[in-house]
Amino acid sequence: MNFDKQHLWHPYSAIPAERENLEIISAHGCKFKLSDGRELIDGMSSWWTAIHGYNHPELNKAAKEQIDKFSHVMFGGLTHQPAIELGKALLKLLPKDLDKIFYCDSGSISIEVAMKMAIQYWNNLGQDQRNKFVTFRSGYHGDTLHAMSVCDPVNGMHSLFSESLPKQLFVTRPEKKFNQSIVNEVEALLKRDDVAAFICEPIVQGAGGMRFYDIKYLEEIKKLCTKHDVLLIFDEIATGFGRTGELFISNKIQPDILCIGKALTAGYLTLAATITTEKVSNTVKTLMHGPTFMANALACSIAKASIELLEKSNWRENVKRIEKILLTELKELEQNKLVKEVRILGAIGVIELADNLDISADISANISVDVSKLQESVVSNGVWLRPFRNLLYTMPPFIIEDKDLKQICKAIKSAIKNY
Repeated sequence: MNFDKQHLWHPYSAIPAERENLEIISAHGCKFKLSDGRELIDGMSSWWTAIHGYNHPELNKAAKEQIDKFSHVMFGGLTHQPAIELGKALLKLLPKDLDKIFYCDSGSISIEVAMKMAIQYWNNLGQDQRNKFVTFRSGYHGDTLHAMSVCDPVNGMHSLFSESLPKQLFVTRPEKKFNQSIVNEVEALLKRDDVAAFICEPIVQGAGGMRFYDIKYLEEIKKLCTKHDVLLIFDEIATGFGRTGELFISNKIQPDILCIGKALTAGYLTLAATITTEKVSNTVKTLMHGPTFMANALACSIAKASIELLEKSNWRENVKRIEKILLTELKELEQNKLVKEVRILGAIGVIELADNLDISADISANISVDVSKLQESVVSNGVWLRPFRNLLYTMPPFIIEDKDLKQICKAIKSAIKNY
């Protein structure tokens, strides 16, 4: 493990690492086995991807069958059945007008592609001044350059790079209850002649603060985008595939461009997609983007198998079950003076600690939670969570058993009690 500490740069961390990373030697279902023999319940679904848990026999089978044929071929000038079959499976899940699929390497890249689509769309219509994006504050859309530009410029993790990024247009973050004044802010910006699109994470702002908001904002913004002829982009990378209790928010309010990823391959391989309408694709024509590993056959095969697994599972009932247990077990924390708010939606449980806690900063991402202290506590209770800023949260696999979910809740409550 000394090699890891000295030579392997982990996300949002310094090198050499300030603390030793836990070594995983195997994973099955909802649990990790560590090199020291301990076992941890995974409350993070490996950053919200492993919705079916680990080592699932049907997903393993799909991977093994494809790898014996071929793992990858370039997608330029070639195609293959895994990409075609995955495309067919995706279109069954989405509104009928979202039927043009661009496969990407990762969620961040799908955002980059969506933004390039929007800019090229207006350029081809002779309006090349339309290259700005309107978005909510407290959003998070990825770590690549244009994706960073639509993340929160002040309180987000990318403020260091703010002077190097394109300057986008931000409005007040949406609230739990609908506030018309925020929609009015949006309309004031959509009237500008340089706006290409409005982009947001529908219903849930993820890594920007794990906040939930009223769907009425999206209903009103959709109307405004239509009124002012502005494209609408939804980032459902973190929350798609049922995490909120809805398969996709896009099935309720249809955007012009949709970005998906994370749970697409159930945590097996990196793959994402940017999906749009015929109107957009016909205007864009040749999209100037081509990832080397675009439509990787191995990833596409696993993704299709994951969608089939999701469709035949009782995922909706499982998400409701998870939501009910999280509400029952965690709502009591609102009585704790260290806790500002408990937020539960679908298979997402968030505990926001009070703003005025005297806690040390984590230099890795300019956040305010003593990550080491909280992590050591939950790990000592047999659970893996990854807190950030002043947030301790869980997004477990959909297949998690009640007893394991209650153990996650117990570990959370213990960590806060002993903070």
